[in-house]
Amino acid sequence: MIAHIQGKLVEKSPTQVVIDCGGVGYHVNISLHTYSLLPTTDFIKLFTHLQIKEDAHTLFGFVEKSEREIFKLLLSVSGIGASIARTMLSSLDPKQITNAIASGDVSTIQSIKGIGSKTAQRVILDLKEKVLKLYDLDEVSMSQSNTNRDEALSALEVLGFVRKASEKIVEKIVKEAPDSSVEYIIKQALKNL
Repeated sequence: MIAHIQGKLVEKSPTQVVIDCGGVGYHVNISLHTYSLLPTTDFIKLFTHLQIKEDAHTLFGFVEKSEREIFKLLLSVSGIGASIARTMLSSLDPKQITNAIASGDVSTIQSIKGIGSKTAQRVILDLKEKVLKLYDLDEVSMSQSNTNRDEALSALEVLGFVRKASEKIVEKIVKEAPDSSVEYIIKQALKNL
């Protein structure tokens, strides 16, 4: 296993980089999150995960160790391969993914291209305990924000707003301010509906 690669950055694009290490150019696949964190210097270090298959040896690189760990966790879920795991880490940052898994937020995970309802539920079912333990998250605080979101959605529905339209706006509000009270979520949603 190659744990990390350190060397001169020769090429970079949003999906891959080439790093020169002692005259050998390593092609490393990256997520958009890692791309956004790449330093402006020529010399970089990426934590890596080597995936070996019959037809290819593929190297994935991450600026943060925590992102690599989430990538490995995602690979452990049946139905999620390296490309979907990389898409997940490109669509959401690692903290959003861990929070969505810990709070059982199926809709956030399902919002990622290529992830259906069953896969999103499987990700949560398989990884919730591991994420709560690994990142030392408190399940009560995670479900609290989810409860506030659900209460706000119910209140907006009672007020006559279509649930589908309300969900998009409420999700945006909760992402921007995760510790929002029910009242705050409703007030902000009413301004945008």
